[in-house]
Amino acid sequence: MADASRLVARLFWTTVIGGGFAFWFGAPAAAVTGLVLAGLLVHRLDRPRRIRRAIRAVARRHARILALRRRQECFVDAYGNLISDGWERERAYFAERTVIPHLEARGFGDIGDALWEDILAIVEQVAVGVDLPDESDAPEDGIAYERYCATLLRNTGWLARATQASGDQGADIIAEQAGVRLVVQCKRYAKPVGNGAVQEIVAATQYWSADMAAVVSNAGFTPAARKLAAATGVLLLHHDDLAALRPTRVVDARKPARAPKASSFAER
Repeated sequence: MADASRLVARLFWTTVIGGGFAFWFGAPAAAVTGLVLAGLLVHRLDRPRRIRRAIRAVARRHARILALRRRQECFVDAYGNLISDGWERERAYFAERTVIPHLEARGFGDIGDALWEDILAIVEQVAVGVDLPDESDAPEDGIAYERYCATLLRNTGWLARATQASGDQGADIIAEQAGVRLVVQCKRYAKPVGNGAVQEIVAATQYWSADMAAVVSNAGFTPAARKLAAATGVLLLHHDDLAALRPTRVVDARKPARAPKASSFAER
């Protein structure tokens, strides 16, 4: 409504001022006034297309993450029903926290709820259009999946190894790079991972004196898991995210000195 009011004001003042010039300078001034009025109207009529282009642009910047979240948060339940509640929440969150602020910064803050469904549809289209690696590449066996994730970390430059099945204190992988120790719990699930996995990796962080902690899964994560992870600094990742994982947390100098990295890997 505010934008429509501004358009009316511009048309009005353009007509008034242009009419004055036309009165004094005749047909050339009237022609220029007509062109300006036509330009204002065309710009207004083109506004929906420009808004959709802006939505598509911001969605494409995050296309791969959106595609991964879509794959994580959709699963088939025991009755054969496709459950996409998690993805619908994620899509709405992205629209509200990322797309809408982007539109407001571009001067489209007056759209309100008018284009909400269009925003969701465009985000869905962008996410579906990403060609992700075949999910079947990841082993289905739990132990094999842990080794698979450890290999992905090693390929990225981490010194990583899978722990023994017993005595790992919640950590399936211990990895180190640039003086930063990472503990990882791996979950090869058919449905979203709950906050129990986050609780376990938090405990493992203390046990292993780690600087970073992550839960890695082919599936998504429940809202409770996401909330707890946000409060504890735990990363919730898809295994494809490991290719881009870098040591980011500064080692706390106040921690007790640790054993040398090589011996700590061998002893535990």
